[in-house]
Amino acid sequence: MSGDVESQKGQEPSSQVKELQASWYSGLLQQTSIYGVAAGYCISASLLSIINKWAVMKFPYPGALTALQYFTSAAGVFICGRLKLVEHDALDLLTMWRFLPAAIMFYLSLFTNSELLLHANVDTFIVFRSVVPIFVAVGETLFLHQPWPSMKTWLSLATIFGGSVLYVLTDYQFTVTAYSWALAYLISMTVDFVYIKHVVMTIGLNTWGLVLYNNLEALLLFPLELLIMGELKKIKHEITDESDWHTFAVVLPVGLSCLFGLAISFFGFSCRKAISATGYTVLGVVNKLLTVVINLVIWDKHSTFIGTVGLLICMVGGIMYQQSASNKPKPVPEVKAEQAEEEQQKLLEMQSNKESNIEEKEGAESHSGK
Repeated sequence: MSGDVESQKGQEPSSQVKELQASWYSGLLQQTSIYGVAAGYCISASLLSIINKWAVMKFPYPGALTALQYFTSAAGVFICGRLKLVEHDALDLLTMWRFLPAAIMFYLSLFTNSELLLHANVDTFIVFRSVVPIFVAVGETLFLHQPWPSMKTWLSLATIFGGSVLYVLTDYQFTVTAYSWALAYLISMTVDFVYIKHVVMTIGLNTWGLVLYNNLEALLLFPLELLIMGELKKIKHEITDESDWHTFAVVLPVGLSCLFGLAISFFGFSCRKAISATGYTVLGVVNKLLTVVINLVIWDKHSTFIGTVGLLICMVGGIMYQQSASNKPKPVPEVKAEQAEEEQQKLLEMQSNKESNIEEKEGAESHSGK
């Protein structure tokens, strides 16, 4: 009897050691996963604009390039859904019809994005991308019944505006064509952001469902763009002239552009789940800084020193805006609806966490690359 008690006492320390080792390994694995996702997001986000610029220089067909990106993203989400790696809403004709206006705006925003990168440098793209929150803030107030921004927010928006004006005044590569596409990009992005927020609040799709519907419906709009912009004739002309568009020097940047577009969707969504909102904001700032540094190193077509200062002022204003917007007061009529939406989101996250835990226990972990 006493021997059994002693053997039980001897087994208790060993079992505790095993539990400590198991918890240590699981904690290490979780931290490694978080750092890996954060690194993947930084790499994909900071290089995406550079790679898109490279791709559109080698393959000067913005419509065809964006169509390839849509196809890669839609096919990636669909295949990952079949493999049970991600969960997305099932395709439904009625939902597709309701989502069509949002898909049109998404298509226009990415198309004008590619045209802007074709006719201007990456710095100009970053500046106009930074100016978008100014118009989105006004659009949210006028059309989504949000309160007017606070004084802190207006100060940050004024900082962004001042930096953008400084950049434009010192842009020695100013052309009417480039800035016309920049204006079109600014308008389409503003409408896209405001309308997409309305759709997200009302249509009831999860994140991967939004990615799938967005990219699939935008892909279906591609033939219409071919006819309007005349890219079909240009592509046919290149094929008959036996151009080098199918060579490795062209296929590589185009393929990377498509893969990085899908990767940023995955890593961005994973980061939002794995880290805090503040951490995600800091990563966004790091990404923009990396983009500017890489652009200054590898391209000879970038802004002057004063223009770069204006660009950095825009980024500082962006940081101030994100901090002030995170504390923006909510209108009273929408509080209950948003609370219900948050509860539904928490339930979805709890369900996905349970499923991911089951998959981890079965040894089927997976991480793959809006």
